[in-house]
Amino acid sequence: MSHKSGKIAALIEHCHGKALSPYYLGYFECFNRELFYEAHDVLEELWLSVRRGPNDGFYKALIQFAGAFVHLQKNRLRPAGALFKLSRSYLEPYRPLHEQLDISQLLSLIDTYLARLEEGAYLLNPLQEGQGPKLVLSENPDGAATQD
Repeated sequence: MSHKSGKIAALIEHCHGKALSPYYLGYFECFNRELFYEAHDVLEELWLSVRRGPNDGFYKALIQFAGAFVHLQKNRLRPAGALFKLSRSYLEPYRPLHEQLDISQLLSLIDTYLARLEEGAYLLNPLQEGQGPKLVLSENPDGAATQD
């Protein structure tokens, strides 16, 4: 585990005792609070322990997705676009639903942000148009996720 373990443990403390990993659940809680850097760190902690497993690319994609929003928060638009593209490439094999997340919907969200960046010639920050997106896991493994 990383040197950030204490901070991460505090972020995910209330996520224990559920069907999914507290790190995975903590990622979504942080992301939805627009704590994108923290979301990245929380899931990275899990990813480091399961690399080269079946969820390696999936977790890597979500980490890069949060990283793209860190770059948007810092108005680094080209690096954000690059991370959106990387995230997209890692997510493709996990369609349509994986770990209770609607991958097709997430890919559509990535495409929307990429289109906004490209239409604005990487000069307009799509995150400044309003709040960041909210990611919601489906209640059951076979259901679809929604985004607010």
